[in-house]
Amino acid sequence: MKATRGPIGACIVALSLYGCSTNPPNAGTEDSPAQPLVKLGVAYMQQGDRATALSKLERALELDPSLPSAHYAIALLYEALGETDKAESHYRRALSLSSDYAEAHNAYGVFLCRQGKLDDAEEQFLTAAKNPLYTTPDLAYTNLGLCSMRKSDQAKAETNFRKALEINPRQPGALHQMAVLSFDARRYLQARAYLERYQEVAPHTAQTLWLAARVERALGDAQAARHYGAMLEKEFRDSKEAQQLLESGEP
Repeated sequence: MKATRGPIGACIVALSLYGCSTNPPNAGTEDSPAQPLVKLGVAYMQQGDRATALSKLERALELDPSLPSAHYAIALLYEALGETDKAESHYRRALSLSSDYAEAHNAYGVFLCRQGKLDDAEEQFLTAAKNPLYTTPDLAYTNLGLCSMRKSDQAKAETNFRKALEINPRQPGALHQMAVLSFDARRYLQARAYLERYQEVAPHTAQTLWLAARVERALGDAQAARHYGAMLEKEFRDSKEAQQLLESGEP
């Protein structure tokens, strides 16, 4: 039985994972009596009703234990619930049922990276990225780059972010992280350029605003630095980045 293909938003940011409360996969069109329950489970996951989602997905697996999308969805849910052993078991089951399930490989890679299993995570990301039917290989390369940063391999991280941007020049995670790497290397004009590209495709976060403020400060544009600092204080007052801005003593 072929795996359902659907979006995953599993991502990583900086040296920790991209907060994805990951977006669950679409239930797809597999011919299975469990498919309506998978769709319901996914819908409840998206609404934040984890208890109901779990009951629907458990019922789906009772009806059809060989449905890859059901294992994939419940793996995401168990990961969100902090039940890592169950999550890993269902990721593995989904992939054993459909080894070319690229979205599940990518999501499992994120899971493994969160667990500190960085080499295993890399294998999963590359498997996803190299699948010619995978519609978002840029996401897998971005995740691989972020996992490389966890290994303190900035050169490898940059290589993978650049691969992601070759595939999709509007990949927000890769743009953000290239700005981070450029700032760390004191390539401030380049960091500004990446942040400008980021702003064209995604809303600012506390992380990007704090980075933008520091970039502009490094470039000597105090007015722009104050602008980003004010945005950070207004929109993300309780963030650690806003606290860092306050502690920096800069306006």
